Amino acid sequence: MRIFSFILFLTLNLWANERIISLSPSLTEIVYALEKGNSLVGTSSYSLYPKEAQVVPIVGGYQNPNIEKILALSPTLVIGQSFNQSTLEKLKYFKIKTLMLNLKTIKDIKTSINILASKIDSKKDTKLIQDIEDAMQKASKNKTPHSVMIVYGLRDDLRSSIYIAGHDIFFEDIIKLSANTNAYSATSTSQPVLNYENIIALNPDQIIILHSHATEPNVDVKKALKAWQSIPTNASKNKNISIVDEDYLHIPSHRVAQTIKRLSNEMNKNYKLGN
Repeated sequence: MRIFSFILFLTLNLWANERIISLSPSLTEIVYALEKGNSLVGTSSYSLYPKEAQVVPIVGGYQNPNIEKILALSPTLVIGQSFNQSTLEKLKYFKIKTLMLNLKTIKDIKTSINILASKIDSKKDTKLIQDIEDAMQKASKNKTPHSVMIVYGLRDDLRSSIYIAGHDIFFEDIIKLSANTNAYSATSTSQPVLNYENIIALNPDQIIILHSHATEPNVDVKKALKAWQSIPTNASKNKNISIVDEDYLHIPSHRVAQTIKRLSNEMNKNYKLGN
């Protein structure tokens, strides 16, 4: 009888607690920041922060999670972003609660932190949002505004497929917070893909390249920088091309507060005026 009661207690305790699966590194970070990391039973690839996340079972890449692995972990809640919509829809057939959040702009990030905190019963969202708002107010502003192009990833072959920050995304928010303008002025997408000729046509005053050793460990940094410096732009002429390597820069989580500080400083304090 005692053994049965103990097993029943464990079973009830298991299902009484939230069992969360995160389908993106950003959401993994936010769950931990909301102090609900102990409820995470599954994450996506590249969920590297905080360190505790690295030992949580991985259910696949954040764009192609494995449904079978998700179901095997018996989640009570699966959270994802817009690119996870197909996966989240499939999980509804299995009566699993899902939550899709938008993390594109700074406003989106703050709203999503609020929504997720409410969903998983956390009271820590106020502090996270205040940190973001403080960073926005303190963002370094340039007295001589200029055009900025933010590039995703570092490589030495610049003939095609150069991904940059477009519109309606938190990188553009930071450019504007810093009193500068996005060098990309077309109205197509939030993540345009350009080629060598397109870069020349844009002629940005400053180029900031976001590099990550975690995902680009074999890039020859000196060779890649030299390739960028060879493109005839104002940024090249005035030596306003820089590589920024911080693990949080690509992640639209509560750590966007750090990204605001880092990139606003790069845009303004390290910007050299042209002759």
